[in-house]
Order: sequence, then structure tokens, then C-alpha cells
Amino acid sequence: MQVVIKGVKLVSPHQKLSKKADLLIVDGIIQKIGDLSKEELKSSTVYDFEDKYCAPGFYDMHVHLREPGREDKETILTGSNSAAAGGFTGIACMPNTNPAIDSAEVVLLIKAKAAGHLVDVHPVAAATLGRKGESLAPILELHEAGAVGFSDDGVAIKDAGMLRNVLEYSSMVNAPVIEHCEDVSLSHGHMNEGFNSTKLGLPALPSISEDLIVMRDIMMAEYAGGRIHIAHISTKESVEMVRQAKKKGIKVTAEVTPHHFTYTDDALKTYDTNLKMSPPLRTQADVNAIIEGLKDGTIDCIASDHAPHAIEEKEVEFIYAPNGIVGLETQVGLAFSELYHKKHLTIEQIVEKFAINPRTILNLPVPEIKEGEKANLTIFDPDVVWTVDKSKFKSLSKNSPFDKRLLTGKSLATVNNSQICVGSEISKI
Repeated sequence: MQVVIKGVKLVSPHQKLSKKADLLIVDGIIQKIGDLSKEELKSSTVYDFEDKYCAPGFYDMHVHLREPGREDKETILTGSNSAAAGGFTGIACMPNTNPAIDSAEVVLLIKAKAAGHLVDVHPVAAATLGRKGESLAPILELHEAGAVGFSDDGVAIKDAGMLRNVLEYSSMVNAPVIEHCEDVSLSHGHMNEGFNSTKLGLPALPSISEDLIVMRDIMMAEYAGGRIHIAHISTKESVEMVRQAKKKGIKVTAEVTPHHFTYTDDALKTYDTNLKMSPPLRTQADVNAIIEGLKDGTIDCIASDHAPHAIEEKEVEFIYAPNGIVGLETQVGLAFSELYHKKHLTIEQIVEKFAINPRTILNLPVPEIKEGEKANLTIFDPDVVWTVDKSKFKSLSKNSPFDKRLLTGKSLATVNNSQICVGSEISKI
């Protein structure tokens, strides 16, 4: 099939590409970039995105798909549909499923179920069997089956000795160890420790719970080698530790979620369980440090930590609700609203955080907007104003604190694997 993406502003920082052009795509391959003839336009299906931006396809490296085990919350198919609608052509799915992604069989199951979709799905495997921190998972076998990283996500790797083993084995295949940084001996609370937790009467979780594990992991990466990736960083101290570690040449990277640069714990005054997450919302000082970390490159990428939950699980008292929110379909809008329009990041920097750096961390090829290359694209409008409507989410779950929020900036279409998603409808091209 022959398709034209018309009138887009191409932006691909790693290619130093910034120009306006038409794209002619034939059977999923970019055949021509530039002005097209009347004959080429007439013989093609034309998608007119005049003066909108076109970047390499966005990638979310921290997504919970819930399959296998809790397909009532999310499946590989519905999560992939949600990703495509949100502006993503690739996602990495985390291992806290049931059973955990701790065997080659589960990795291959996920890859088989994701095959043929617009969205590329790459499993992150468990670092230890059952994510229990007691026995090392078969790291090399999992990598050979298709795992792109290792994590006991939901918890930190249990102790320093096991972390060392995971780092040493994962370094054999140059795969990152993705850490949920939380000291379990301090993690019995339900929101950030501080003025608001005292005022609201909620058991608190101190920021040092995160900082201790970030410090441990950085020190172990320096000692044992290997690559540490700090998931959903949330404290100013952790941001500074990552910054200093990078200056020393330690192989550490970090991600942040949109909710951690959008909200503070002031938002919890409503006791809305859709604002309960791990790590919890922090203070304005932490948000300021996160934004500075995004600006100077300390924080490499933005990821949703998309965590679907059933309605009945969230509609309970705050302390009984599970942590997490869905985020695949709101994070592009939040990034442009909070980072671009507030003049913290440029469009090129946002593309780096969404498209280039996540794939680089996971050793995945970064798409190029180039003749002869596969079309793997995200088309977006940074200035369109829209209202979040969770009832229209493609995700099976609707646990979002952003419902009815006005955002500026949105994905309009994604292209990958000879398919296009316009709005939220996927079709072959």
C-alpha cells in the first residue's frame, strides 16, 4: 500500500533533522521525503498533518500489562492499543505479572501475543525467581528469549549480594538492571512523609526510603560494574546522586513519570486514591529538582509507569487502595503542558526523552526518518488543547487522576509495522 503523510515538520535530534516535508510510505517503508508530485499524491492514501510535528516513534520503557494473571485489568492487546492511542510505537512491559516474567516461556508468550501489532512490545524480565530476591533468575536464557532488561519491579532487589549477582550476569549481555528504589524496612506508609501526611493523618513513607536504595545501587554499580537504571525517580536527593554518579562515569540512568513532575503531595487533600502511587507524590522542592534533572540530562527519559487497576480496587479507603495509575494516554499531553509550554524543555528535548533515550538504554535500534527505512513515527501537535476523558481510554482500566483535566499537546497518529493509528483507530497501510 502507498500512503502519504503530508506537510509535517520532521524533528529527529539524533539525525540533526529539522525540516518540513511530505513522506511517501510504501508497504511500511519510507520511500521518499520531500515534495511529492501530483501523481504520487493521487495514487496514495493521504493523511494531511499540515504543520504538525513528526518524530521517531515514541517509546515507553515502564509499562504494566498485567498479562499473564490479571487480564481483567489489562491485556497485552489492550495495553498496546492504549500505547498506540497515546503516541507510542514501542513499550517495555514489567515483570510483576502472575506468573512473573522469570522464565523463557513467559517471555516468548508475551512476544507471541504482541506479534503483528502496531506497537512493539519488549519484556523486562524478573531479576530473581518470582521477584522474591532469593534465587537468581536465568538471566542469560531470559535475554536470549527476548528480555531487554531485568527488574524485580514493585520492590527493589532484596539485598546487596543478590544485586551484585544480577549486575554481574546482566553485564554479560549489556542489559540494564531497572530498580524500583524503596527500602522495605521504611516502606510501610501510604504517602510522602511531611507536613501533609501529618495533617491528613495518613501513615507516611519517607523520601530516604528511596534515597538509601539509590545510593546502594549506584555504589554497587561502581563496584561490580553493570548498568543501573533508576525507575520513576521522585526525590531531590536521588536526582543529585544520579547527577554526581554520571559525572564519575558510573553507568547509571534514570526515568521520571509525568505525575511526579506534575503533582505534589498537596493534591492528596482530597484523599483521591487515583493519586496513590509508589513512589508517592513528593514536595514542590522535589518537583523542582526533577525538572532541573530533566533539563540538564540527569534524568534520561520520561515513562508512564502505566499501572492499571480495577475500579473496585481503587474505590476503597485510601490506605487499602493499591498503588498506581494508568498513564499511556495522558503522558504526552502532560509532558508538553508541564515541560514545553512552561519553557523547561524544547520539542527536541522532549523527543529525546520519549523516542531516543529509552531505546538507547534498552539497546534497541532508534528509528530514523530516512528514505529506505521502516516508517516508525509519532505525529503530534504541541499546541492542541484537549480535555482528558478516561471513558474513551483504550486501556481496560480507568484509574487516572487526570480525568477532565485540560492539557495542551497531544499525539495525533502513530505509524509502525505497516500500520497507522489516527486518534485511537488502527488500520493497515
